[in-house]
Formats: sequence, structure tokens, C-alpha cells
Amino acid sequence: MFARTHILSRLSRFPSNRRFASSNPSQSSYQVVVVGGGTGGLAVSSTLSEVLGRNAVAVIEPASYQPLWTLVGGGVKPFSASSKPVSEVMPPNVSWIKNKAIEVKPESNFVVLQDGQQIKYDYLVVAAGIQLNWNKVKGLPEALGNNGVSSNYAEDSVEKTWKFIQEFKGGNAVFTMPSTPIKCPGAAIKIAYLAEDHFRNAGVRQSTRVIYNTGMGKIFSVEKYANSLLRVAKDRGIEVNLSSELVEIRADRKEAVFKSNKTGEESVLPYDFLHAVPPMGPPDFIAKSNIGNAAGWVDVDQYTLQHNKYPNIYSLGDSSSVPTSKTAAAIAVQSGVLKHNLLSAMRGNLTPLTAAKYDGYCSCPLFVGRDQLILAEFNGFNATPMETFPFDQGKERGSMYFLTKEIIPEIYWRGLLKGTWVGPGRFRSYFN
Repeated sequence: MFARTHILSRLSRFPSNRRFASSNPSQSSYQVVVVGGGTGGLAVSSTLSEVLGRNAVAVIEPASYQPLWTLVGGGVKPFSASSKPVSEVMPPNVSWIKNKAIEVKPESNFVVLQDGQQIKYDYLVVAAGIQLNWNKVKGLPEALGNNGVSSNYAEDSVEKTWKFIQEFKGGNAVFTMPSTPIKCPGAAIKIAYLAEDHFRNAGVRQSTRVIYNTGMGKIFSVEKYANSLLRVAKDRGIEVNLSSELVEIRADRKEAVFKSNKTGEESVLPYDFLHAVPPMGPPDFIAKSNIGNAAGWVDVDQYTLQHNKYPNIYSLGDSSSVPTSKTAAAIAVQSGVLKHNLLSAMRGNLTPLTAAKYDGYCSCPLFVGRDQLILAEFNGFNATPMETFPFDQGKERGSMYFLTKEIIPEIYWRGLLKGTWVGPGRFRSYFN
């Protein structure tokens, strides 16, 4: 129902804007303004800009675009395969505003930019991603990229992850996960498995402790896949410590300080290599703009993705309040729902009966080795499996590794960012 052809069939019902696209705010008012040029923003703006015409849609995005970093840090893909210039992925019909949104004025329908300009919208889509709060771990910003400390979430240290793994000669290899929501929640654990696999092949595993400390109470939110990950960890001697939050790095002594989220007690763990995932949270401008919920995420209906107070505002992906894992797979399905509902609202016929509804679908490819992967697919609303293929996806498989390494990136670049991929629902229906 949410395929691109279905949405594009409405093209003739909207007036076409013939102005030429620009990378600067060549106009001050748009039918749709999209805050964020990441996965969600591009998936939505690609389709909407085709439907509404040239320059009817503006995308506010100041930065470069960089996905797939776990594969880079684990040595699976080169950095060059993980990134493309924004100019190559930005839809040709949009007005790309190379600036940063610092506030939304929902009562008057304006977005305020960092340089003081104000962009007016009829409809707003907030796809601003998630904020990485490096400073919430004492000593982490200073240690990052140096002396064995890295993170796949930092552009200037992701390649250091693989370098440090290759140079590792034994000792404590420590991997961390915060208790906050993060983008791609499996990224923290799968780099641990990829590193352990390399240590084994490099002949240093016997002199190595591989330690995974997570601030969460579970290794993974869905019991089926949590059990699979724990089984693999046990088989390979990976130590898993739950409710253990990284709070400080003492780089001069190569020590990591962890706090128990159960007792509040702190412990010190020496490291020879440390991969850190920083605490994350909603972008600050959401709370400033009074469009967020109590936790700071854009306050939308979890099914329709329409704002609970301002009906001309929508949100998807990491910055939204939708209570699911923050993954590209979730964004794919959400994008189809959002586009359907926003276009229906523009036509004046969005009702509870006609609204598309997000079903909670999420997916997280969990690398457990150089050629083995557990493809976790699940309903993020109730943490139950929602698998596409007619076999047990809780088992690690080479076929799922190939799918994730070779096929999914192509779907991402050629389908999701172009607005044509809205999830595997039709395949799931066929196989099941």
C-alpha cells in the first residue's frame, strides 16, 4: 500500500513547483521542510519532492552523510564504501539548505537556522537523528582515537578501531554499551564479536580477555536473540557484564571506570583496547522548541507518526518518540507510513480510517564473526520476533552475513534513500 508507485500516482493532484534546486535557502517558504538529511530525511524527501515538484520540499542538513561504520570498524568494508557526499544522495528536486536547525516555532510554522534565518513551512518532518553525548563520559573525548581507545560512532576514529584491533597483541579488550537509547543498538555488541573473531584468527585469543560491559539489563531487548547472543558469547569465552555503565576513562593509566546501574558501586577495569559507545539522546533543539515529550523526543503518535499536538508536524527515525529500536530498517517502514499520511493530510482526507499505521517492525543484523550473522527482526512495540525468512533467524548463518554485507547496502543506497524501499513486509507475507 505504501509503495512508491502508489504515492507517485497522486502526482497530478499537486501543483508542480518549477524553481531550480539550490543548496542554499533560495526561498524562505516551502510546502514541506525536512529537518535532517540522514536516512529518514532522504527516504521521505525523495518521494515527496517527486510528488510535489521542484523546490516544494526543503531539506535542512549541514553535514556529510556516513552510514555502515560498524562494517568499517570491524574490517568488513573500507571507509570509502561507507560514505557518499551529500550532493550524491540528496534528491535533485529538493532545495538543500546547508545549515543547522536550532529551533522550531510550531505556533507560527517556522524553523530557525543557526545563522538566524527563518524558513517557513506548511508541513514539517523532523528526521534529525540522535545526539551523541561524548562529554557524558569523563575523559572519553580526549582519549578517543589514541592509545587503544576508539569508537565506530566517530568519523575520525572509526578507522582507528580496525587499526587498533589489528595491532592488538593480547590483554583486556573492552567493549561498552550505554544505558541510553542508541542508533543501531546491535552495533556495540557486534564489534565485540568481530574483534574476537580476528583475535582468534590472529593467534592472540589465548592471551586475551574479551569483555562486553553494557549499561542495559539485557544483552539485547528481544529474548530470542538475547539467548542466541549469550550462547555465542559463552561458546567463545566472551565475558558479558550487564548493568555496567562506562562513566570515566583514565587514559594516562589505561583504566576504564564502570558504575553498576543496580548498586551504584564503581569498579576499575584496565584495558589494552577499548571500544566505547557514547551515551546518546535527543537533539537539544527539540526540547527548546516544545515539540518533544518528557524525554525530549519529538512527541508523535507511535502508529501514524503525526505529532500529538501539532497536526502539521511529523517525525520518524531516531529523533521521534516512537518506542522502538532506532534502526534504518525501522525507518524504512516508518517512511512509507509517514509519506502516506502526510500526503493524505495535504489532500485533506487523513482520518483514523484512512491513516497508515506503523507496525513496530525493526531489524538489527548481528555480526557474530567474519562470515556469520544473526538477522534479528522483531516488533519493537512488544519485543517479539517478526521474521521474514522461513527458517530460524536466531541461528547464525553465512547466508545472512552475505545478505547484510553485499545486498542490504545496495538496498540502502539504491532503494531506501531513493524512497522506493519501505521494508520487507511483502516478502515476509510471501515466505510466511
